[in-house]
Amino acid sequence: MADNDKPVDPHIDPADPDNRISLERRAADSEHAAKIAGEIPERRQPDAPAAPRLRKPARGGLVKEIGSTGHEWDGITEYDNPMPRWWLWTFYATIVWSIGYMIAYPAIPLVDRATKGFLGTDYRQEVAAEIERFDQANAAIQTRLAEVDLDAIPNDPDLVNYATNAGGAIYRTWCAQCHGSGAGGARGYPNLLDNDWLWGGTLEDIHLTLQHGIRDPQDPDTRYSQMPAFGTDGILDRPQIARVVNYVLSLSEQPHDAALAAEGAQVYADNCAACHMEDGSGDRSQGAPNLADAITLYGDDYATLTRIVTEGPYGVMPAWNTRLSEAEIRAVATYLHGLGGGE
Repeated sequence: MADNDKPVDPHIDPADPDNRISLERRAADSEHAAKIAGEIPERRQPDAPAAPRLRKPARGGLVKEIGSTGHEWDGITEYDNPMPRWWLWTFYATIVWSIGYMIAYPAIPLVDRATKGFLGTDYRQEVAAEIERFDQANAAIQTRLAEVDLDAIPNDPDLVNYATNAGGAIYRTWCAQCHGSGAGGARGYPNLLDNDWLWGGTLEDIHLTLQHGIRDPQDPDTRYSQMPAFGTDGILDRPQIARVVNYVLSLSEQPHDAALAAEGAQVYADNCAACHMEDGSGDRSQGAPNLADAITLYGDDYATLTRIVTEGPYGVMPAWNTRLSEAEIRAVATYLHGLGGGE
């Protein structure tokens, strides 16, 4: 094959405009190298040969060249240098330690359990023993917390200190998933930091809500109320819903259509005032929210209020009397009451 028939390297093809800078640099480097070579004066005696940069003394005074691993990146060659002895021995020691640990302690998972090791260690039993130890240490104050009157708890510093710490731990385990780690709530889940309570914010009210929940079908004593689905059940038509929604927006001084709000006043009086009161202040005895304070559970925009009036909300909170002891429920109630929104 003639030289003219050989394929041109795309990286040095002068016809490619992307190679212009690279080719110019190569030409300049060649010119610079030739200039430097031309300015070196001749020497009468040749220089002594330079020792290789990478040599390793071997036994017997011989010098052994360090070989390459064959890996090279951007002109940088990786040489096959041995690891430091201290590092290797440390690495070997960790391997021996891990093998010994696997033999002595639980480490290898099986189908339904893990190996216990020659020492017979059982971490589950150790944790259970620790829990039992703390339960025994707190048994006396838990008994006091469960038996004392609710009204007396805030006046007892020892009970308040214990209930606040224990209640906070229980809250973060069971309640934070819905109400948030800081108790700030979310859409559809009440904020427990403010003073706007659907069912009351006294210590007794909070305790009762925790005990029996809200609309829990498993608890016959649960707190229960239900807002009608005015649109789905055909109680109100769309124009009437639009009017009453604008009237509700006007109660909290939200943006609304004044003409529709004026017409919705009568719709509200006929269908909503029995639960939410004539002035929209709500009724905590039946969990009817205050509509005049601009604090809403599901949102206060027009579309959300329209959906709520049309379909009716139906939030459920589980009863905790089957999951937590009386002392634990009181601890959580005390913790929530002390967050700043309790009455």
